[in-house]
Amino acid sequence: MTKGNPMRMLCLAASLATIACPTLAQTPITGDLTVTIEPERYRICNDRPARPAWVEEIAPREAYKVLTLMGLYELRSWEAILASKDCSCETRFPEWALAEAEYTERFADISAPEHTQAQQALREQAGELRQAVKAICEAQDNW
Repeated sequence: MTKGNPMRMLCLAASLATIACPTLAQTPITGDLTVTIEPERYRICNDRPARPAWVEEIAPREAYKVLTLMGLYELRSWEAILASKDCSCETRFPEWALAEAEYTERFADISAPEHTQAQQALREQAGELRQAVKAICEAQDNW
């Protein structure tokens, strides 16, 4: 770990999170080094539904569960885009309830290695759909 100036360490950490830092030579160190992070903004569809609370609160050692849910969510939204030929924000980023219910039914009680296998299968299925979904979404200026 880098030793020394706390502001330099803060800016190093901030740069990793793509937060702009002031010039170090011009920044006096004060008692409060609070960093305010703006809400995440996307290039498209900024009114996306919030992910389930457990996703934000899960222990790092169980992050594989989140990856499975996210893969399932993306796959199901891409299938909906193909079926409807609609790439609106509502179709591309639906509510999480259906994906979460399917995750709970199919994946909640499986082991970490089984999650890895499930994630691979979900990625492969999504990969098969990617070009067709991309074409639809690009035509609707939503990719």
